Amino acid sequence: MASTNSWTHEIESPVTESRLFRAGVMDWHTLAPKLAPQIVASAHPVEGEGGIGSGSSTSPQERLEFIDVDKCECKSTLIEGGGIGTEIEMATSHIKVEQAANGESVVKVKSTYKLLLGVEVKDEITKAKDSVTTIFKAAEAYLIANPDTYN
Repeated sequence: MASTNSWTHEIESPVTESRLFRAGVMDWHTLAPKLAPQIVASAHPVEGEGGIGSGSSTSPQERLEFIDVDKCECKSTLIEGGGIGTEIEMATSHIKVEQAANGESVVKVKSTYKLLLGVEVKDEITKAKDSVTTIFKAAEAYLIANPDTYN
């Protein structure tokens, strides 16, 4: 029986947690075409949530499990594409943007996944971490350039 695995990733940002959450999570489906067109090909919204894929030829789609705007936190489950059914049995992502001690913010991502029997992880975790970093750094750059957005 395949075991459940996980990885975590943190991204620091000078942007406040509420602004970064709104741009990088809540409105990413509308900002992505302008800010990170290379990711749009692998990000299709389901219930308003942009997907973070592993570069599979089938576009990933996610189901939003919960979102708490006040706590800048959400969880989603990969339901289609991104290796579901071919490499991955299940995958979830939990994102929380918190205020850092210095008044800046930190994005905390935890992804949990279960591979199908016989499948081994190669560089997919690195690709996933790079993708989520690209998303939040693009949102950060946009917010720095537009300081009145999401205030």
